[in-house]
Amino acid sequence: MNKTFHITTFGCQMNEHDSEIMAGLLTDMGYEQVAERKDANVAIINTCSVRDNADKRFFGTLGQLKRRKEADPGFIVCVCGCMMQQQRVIDTIKTKYPWVDIIFGTHNIHRFPELLNNVLRERDKEIEVWEDGREIVEGLPAKRLFKSKALVNIMYGCNNFCTYCIVPYTRGRERSRMPEDIVREITELANDGVCEVMLLGQNVNSYRGGDCDFADLIKLIAEIDGIERIRFMTSHPKDLSDKLIQTFAECDKLCKNIHLPVQSGSSAILGKMNRHYTRESYLELVKKLREAVPDITISTDIIVGFPGETEKDFQDTLDLVSEVRYDSAFTFLYSVRQGTPAAEYAEQIPESIKHERFNRLVDLVNEISAEKNAAYEGRIERVLVEGKSKRNKNALSGRTDGFKLVNFYGDAAMVDRFVDVKITTGKTFSLDGQIVD
Repeated sequence: MNKTFHITTFGCQMNEHDSEIMAGLLTDMGYEQVAERKDANVAIINTCSVRDNADKRFFGTLGQLKRRKEADPGFIVCVCGCMMQQQRVIDTIKTKYPWVDIIFGTHNIHRFPELLNNVLRERDKEIEVWEDGREIVEGLPAKRLFKSKALVNIMYGCNNFCTYCIVPYTRGRERSRMPEDIVREITELANDGVCEVMLLGQNVNSYRGGDCDFADLIKLIAEIDGIERIRFMTSHPKDLSDKLIQTFAECDKLCKNIHLPVQSGSSAILGKMNRHYTRESYLELVKKLREAVPDITISTDIIVGFPGETEKDFQDTLDLVSEVRYDSAFTFLYSVRQGTPAAEYAEQIPESIKHERFNRLVDLVNEISAEKNAAYEGRIERVLVEGKSKRNKNALSGRTDGFKLVNFYGDAAMVDRFVDVKITTGKTFSLDGQIVD
């Protein structure tokens, strides 16, 4: 068999890193990653269950593979990720997509090579989904998307049980890696040319490795030679400590950017969401962050149309957005997630009202983003070049310390290096600039 593989990834950066690990495992087995699924002998779909749209995209993608499987019985189809932690999804695949070869979940990625070898050897199906996370497996390989940047899991799972969210049921309870294991991994990454790390966790603020908290961990990582930028994702407001806020001010390597999901500007809705903070306490955190680091950039997540959301609740969200003035925001229509408390709530909001509110929110967010980006015009920003611009294949793109996307013309030799770029135009979603000699 021609040993080639392709991975389709839905969802968050945790899923992206899981896919990097699977790619590393397959590469160690002698497989080659290909850009197109049609050229692969092994196709993996890494699923997300946070939004209803991701569910639909997954089943649509899976359905497209049936004809290929019928024409080529040796073609192997694997499905994994968060959706596989739900028995109803596994039952659906068994019934409607019986030609799928391998099903596994979020807790046993390291078992993938053995599952694949079993299928190749015995020509039988493999279904292995662990309900809970067990001992953290260290030392798994990863095939990174970028030479200069790396995703690093520092913890797994979530203990928050927001009423709309399926993640605690698909990723399990919180488990933190020990700081020495994280430092060892990042040191090896730095030796391999990585200068920027993104620390991953469902709630990095609650990281606890022995006596080491999240702020302590950042300081340990900052001491690693070669690492110039430290980022993290995602930060829960209820656990954002004064110690971490002070770390932003004191640690030069910690990027002056934070993703701080608010979800709603209404304290009443936040209570129904089980978020454990109020509108007022969230705004106090933003105030502290900007007092410590005046130029910090802030992004957020906002859900529109949560059950029981009144027009006043929604107006509270608009008012909060106007007050905080986010650099960017990920906005979502509330979608029912089977198995979560909110799925059973009365007062589900009609789709027409959700969409009308959503459009008003997006207009406000985009207006503020454009204004904030326009203020960058004339500034010189240090940019880590990631590669070709998605908007213009003849240009390059990269990120500032504040995570602003910058497009500019330059030589391909600049990729994976830091360059100084003068911002010429601030747009809604990005900046344009030119290299400074």
